[in-house]
Amino acid sequence: MSFSRNSKLVMMSRNSEDAELVLSHLIHPVTVKKMVRRWLEEDTPSFDYGGFVVGEREESAVLLCKSAGVLAGVPFFNAIFEELGCTVDWQVPEGTLLEPVSEPITVAIVTGKVRHLLLGERVALNCITRASGIATQARRMSDIAQGTDWHGEVAGTRKTTPGFRLVEKYALLVGGISTHRYDLSSMIMLKDNHIWSAGNITQAVKDAKRVGGFCTKIEVECRSVEEALEAAGAGADVVMLDNFEPQALHPAARVIKDKFPHILVESSGGIREDTLFKFMGPHVDVISLSITTQGYQTVDFSFKIQKQGKNPHNPRVQTSL
Repeated sequence: MSFSRNSKLVMMSRNSEDAELVLSHLIHPVTVKKMVRRWLEEDTPSFDYGGFVVGEREESAVLLCKSAGVLAGVPFFNAIFEELGCTVDWQVPEGTLLEPVSEPITVAIVTGKVRHLLLGERVALNCITRASGIATQARRMSDIAQGTDWHGEVAGTRKTTPGFRLVEKYALLVGGISTHRYDLSSMIMLKDNHIWSAGNITQAVKDAKRVGGFCTKIEVECRSVEEALEAAGAGADVVMLDNFEPQALHPAARVIKDKFPHILVESSGGIREDTLFKFMGPHVDVISLSITTQGYQTVDFSFKIQKQGKNPHNPRVQTSL
C-alpha cells in the first residue's frame, strides 16, 4: 500500500506560525467520557471474571499494528484507558501511515493495573481498528483528489454506525476528507421522501427556510436538471445530483452553474474508489461516498502484555504435533 502524501494531525494555522490546529480538540471531553463509559459497561455488565484471575499488579502492554493503514482513533483509545486509570505512551502520531513488513509495528505502550488493561483491551481495539480502517480508505480517496486539478471536496455521508458516529466522522478527518453533515440537525437535506410528502420542491424549500433561518444551509436531492433548477430557484444552497452517471452529471452541473453560479453542486450515489475520478469536474463541488464508512477494511491491531520470554508478535502456529 502506498500513498502520495502523509496528512498531518497537527497543522500550522494560516494566521499564526505559533498556533497549532489539532483535530482531537474537536472532541468534547465530557462527550467522549460518556461514550467510553457506555462501551466499557456494555463489555463488562457484571463480574470481571478474568480480572479476578490476573489481579492488580502494574503491567505494560504493547499496541501492535499488523497490517498497513493510517492510524486513527487515538483520542478514543486514550479516553478508554484514562477511564480505567491507565496511561498511554504513543510511539507514532495519529495520521501516520503504518506499513509493517516482516514484523508488527509497536504503536503505543499502555501501563496500568493488569486487570484494567484487560478491561480496556477489546473495547480499545474495536475502536482503533475501525477508525484506522476508515481513515485508510479516506486517505486513498483524498490522494486521488489531490492527484488532479479538481477544486472540490470528497466527503463521507450520514450512513454511519449508530452510537459510533463521532469516531467514524473523526476518522474521515484524519484521513483527509470532509465529514459531510454530522446529523439531521447540522444541515437541512430534503430528499425524495421529503419532497413527495411536502408536495413539491419549492414548497419543501420554503417551509425549510422558515425554520432553518439564515444560518442553516439547505440541500435538495435531485434526479433531473429541472428539479435542480427548481431547487436553486427556490433558495437551496446545495443541489445533490443523485445517481447521475458521469456522462449525465457534467452537462447537468454545467447548466446549473451557468444559471446559478453561487450554488454548490454535489454528486452522490454508486460512486466507488475506482470510479471517483470520473465524477470530478469543473462544475462539481462535492462528491460524497457511503463506502467511506460502509464496507471498509479494518486495520489489524493486537494488544499484548509485555512479559519476558513471551513473544508479543503472536506468530501463527505452523504445526500442532
